Amino acid sequence: MKPKLIYKFEDFTIRSLRNLKSQTIFFGSPKNFNDPYDCAIRAEVRSPKEDEINQLRNFFLCQSDLPNEAKNELSSMNNTQLSSLIERNARSLSERHADDFLNTKGVTCFSEINSDLLMWSHYGGKYKGFCLEFATEFEPFNKLRKVNYVDSMPVIDPISAIMGDNFDQFLDLYCTKSKSWSYEKEWRALHHVANTEFTYPTEALKGIYFGPDVDPADLEIACLVLQGQNPNVIFWRGRNVSMTLRHLVVLFSV
Repeated sequence: MKPKLIYKFEDFTIRSLRNLKSQTIFFGSPKNFNDPYDCAIRAEVRSPKEDEINQLRNFFLCQSDLPNEAKNELSSMNNTQLSSLIERNARSLSERHADDFLNTKGVTCFSEINSDLLMWSHYGGKYKGFCLEFATEFEPFNKLRKVNYVDSMPVIDPISAIMGDNFDQFLDLYCTKSKSWSYEKEWRALHHVANTEFTYPTEALKGIYFGPDVDPADLEIACLVLQGQNPNVIFWRGRNVSMTLRHLVVLFSV
């Protein structure tokens, strides 16, 4: 289940202010992500079982458009040979999907939370940026995919990929990250074209949270932008209320 609200951390840049003014979300290339392995995972391929090998063999032998030469070759292969062929083809299919995604697709990232210190440090301009709050009932936020954090490499099912055109498992690869990143509690939206701007409806933006160290001039600019086009947005300002050796508490107030 998607959360009702989702958050996007931003630094104060020309692009982030331009996007705020134009009410757009930017789908950037995953090649520019902080983690070079993000969206570049090469999954393992599960070895097919005996009954699956026979199922796939019969599936292709029944195809009327398959040349007789290919059918004869398929019939003459034993299960070990066919299993090896299936795994190679599935691995090649996975590689092609991964390369295509990295080179052509766009991704934009969100979080379930708006108060995590690492998120503010890494993505919120080191506490000087801002965080946008969106309602997920609106597009494109209603199409978010949850990021899955894992300890080991994901595994592709070759039979469903080849026979059933089950490409959702490839999309899952682009929403899979190491558990080291689990603090992000990330959701992401995918676009078929990289570097695309998507305009969201005005009512989708519910609030904006400013970091505790935000420059007053930057805060004023953002407020002026939003007050002129979306007076229903609620403004919040972060403040540091306590600090220990283990954590810093950041609270928000109107």
